[in-house]
Amino acid sequence: MEVKKDVLVAQNQIGNITFDKLNPFIMRTIITYLLLSLSVTAFSQDTTIQKNDLISSAKLFDLSFTTKEIDTLYSDVIDNLANYKAMHKLPLANSVPLSLWQTPVLPGMHFTEKQNPINWKLDNTVSLPKNKNELAFYSIEQLASLLKYKKITSLALTQFFIERIKKWGDTLQCVISIQEEIAYAQAKKADEEIAQGKYRGLLHGIPYGLKDLFAVKGTKTTWGAAPYQNQTIDEDAFVYTKLRDAGAVLVAKFTLGALAMGDYWFGGRTKNPWNLQYGSSGSSAGSTSATVAGLVPFAIGTETWGSIVSPSTTCGATGLRPTFGSISRTGAMALSYSLDKVGPICRSAADAAIVFNYIHGTDGKDGSAVNKPFNYDPSKDIKKLKIAYAKNYFDKIKDTSRNEFKVLEAFKKMGITLIPVNFPDSGVYNFNIMDVVIGAECAAQFDEMTRLNIDDVLTRQTKNDWPNQFRTARFVPAIEYINAQRHRYTLMQKVNEVVQQYDVIICPSRGDGNQSAITNLTGHPVVCVPTGFDKKLNLPTGISFVGNLYDEATILSIANTLQKATNWDEAHPALFK
Repeated sequence: MEVKKDVLVAQNQIGNITFDKLNPFIMRTIITYLLLSLSVTAFSQDTTIQKNDLISSAKLFDLSFTTKEIDTLYSDVIDNLANYKAMHKLPLANSVPLSLWQTPVLPGMHFTEKQNPINWKLDNTVSLPKNKNELAFYSIEQLASLLKYKKITSLALTQFFIERIKKWGDTLQCVISIQEEIAYAQAKKADEEIAQGKYRGLLHGIPYGLKDLFAVKGTKTTWGAAPYQNQTIDEDAFVYTKLRDAGAVLVAKFTLGALAMGDYWFGGRTKNPWNLQYGSSGSSAGSTSATVAGLVPFAIGTETWGSIVSPSTTCGATGLRPTFGSISRTGAMALSYSLDKVGPICRSAADAAIVFNYIHGTDGKDGSAVNKPFNYDPSKDIKKLKIAYAKNYFDKIKDTSRNEFKVLEAFKKMGITLIPVNFPDSGVYNFNIMDVVIGAECAAQFDEMTRLNIDDVLTRQTKNDWPNQFRTARFVPAIEYINAQRHRYTLMQKVNEVVQQYDVIICPSRGDGNQSAITNLTGHPVVCVPTGFDKKLNLPTGISFVGNLYDEATILSIANTLQKATNWDEAHPALFK
């Protein structure tokens, strides 16, 4: 049965939305005036909604009703609309969560609760480079050694990275704000504490950057979007407080695609450090670009569906997307409460392990976040682990000279037997759960943006950008959203049946498989690492390691072992050396 555009118009009326071309700020004024006016009865407001509209609307939901059924439900639909309008008079801040909280844990699952000590080994022989610019690509461990053994001050290191940000930030279009006041105050404090022997650990005195959807008191938090470019939030995000408590130094807030989509933000497009003609992918665009270019030792990103793994793969970073709920999202812009995740973007798995060690956990304010141990062993012998690879995903890659196959060869050269496995794909993920879930949740978080036409101010207006995606999601029925979540539960069961048999499953970061959508829905952790460059564009390539829930330690150990055996993570873009 054909669904015509007038059906969508009818459905808009039922949902109390009008898609028009009025200036959003004029629309906001009009709506405010109407909301302050005396309310009238639902029938006097909505006589434009006819029974034929309901017949047409039902087609959108794969339904049909008899004339008698329409006659019976008509007044109830009108009453519902009056209820929606009453709800619309009470706007919700982005920080207001759902009363239902997502968890990746299935009944019967058990996890270790004991945190073992981590034996971080700092090499006290690390020295300052003759060429100061080489500091830009020192690992966190190397920088920590220099700071702990007083071979450089945090203030000097902070000044060095701020100078690099000022020099290259505009070139990469990766910086929204430089936080000099905060940075210098935190660096001076770090130096004082280290001088007094009060060493807090490996991040003490280390500069870093935040994706600009994390609130920090006294700073603008723009979410990368024009309507919010002057927004301030009087709150400190959980991840910021954890890093501050670890003694790390916030030097900048980095770009993200507007409202965490892609690499286009209100100031331009964030660039790929390897080739400025290309974007860095998104949405953790600035955090990744800046880290790869050596503007910071590490940065913090977020992922809802690919926003850590995609830019990390595109730019050649090591990105950790932890288990859903491993890090509290308090103070972060909410896009999708059942999918949003926080994670570190670094230049090595060893660095990612250090950062994750300091930021994982919860403050009790994020109902999906938990405190789980992170029992990372920097010297772990991975030969004792069960390492599998997604043969069905690799089989889809017809060019066997691609770098994904070089990763498998690298493990085989280490004497590791790789187990072929069929990772869940179309046979399990047989309809697009992600589009239903992410569409409905994201559109709900930014309801007023659509309702008041504020979305007209967003920089990008293509079919695949948020304005159109939010509008499209208005036609997702609540029943279909709920049932998509139920199908998601069965997906979690089927994926865990496979993943739990192994310590890690190696998957291509890119390709025809559905690994990214599937593991984001199930909440499994993934770390992606660089694997060299493709033959056509000479841009970075990557590989992903999928682990068991809350077992970031194992996949980071495996990634670290690979990076010790290869030099892919040691390549840095020539322009920024």
